[in-house]
Amino acid sequence: MSLRYLLDTNVVSEPVRSRPSPSLMARLEREAAVCAISSVVLHELRYGCVRMPPSDRRRAFEEYVVGVASRLPVLDYDASAAAWHAEERARLEGKGKTPTFVDGMIAAVAAVRGLTLVTRDRRGFTGFRGVEIESWD
Repeated sequence: MSLRYLLDTNVVSEPVRSRPSPSLMARLEREAAVCAISSVVLHELRYGCVRMPPSDRRRAFEEYVVGVASRLPVLDYDASAAAWHAEERARLEGKGKTPTFVDGMIAAVAAVRGLTLVTRDRRGFTGFRGVEIESWD
């Protein structure tokens, strides 16, 4: 089975929220075999861990992040993604839009791999060409 979805950070971190969305959790479980994350999302998850003060919550989140990285394919932000991102960033800035650099990186990985980007924040990805976006809540 080939990959279909690239998960944004806010989707991947749903299981560790205090009250995860039941519909999102069910969809994550159903689609797990066709999902991946980008190296950018892995960075965001790990960065979130190291910013937390030492605690049981931090340890649990760190264990979760290690588990995610071992269960889901991690797709790199590579030269193709960088080229796509540069073109889209320049095009959008020319229109007066400035999506975050990180969202552009994640969108680029989805675009060059032909994957649907799953996010809980469609606004962050508005305007990128060639990126199909879904929300699972």
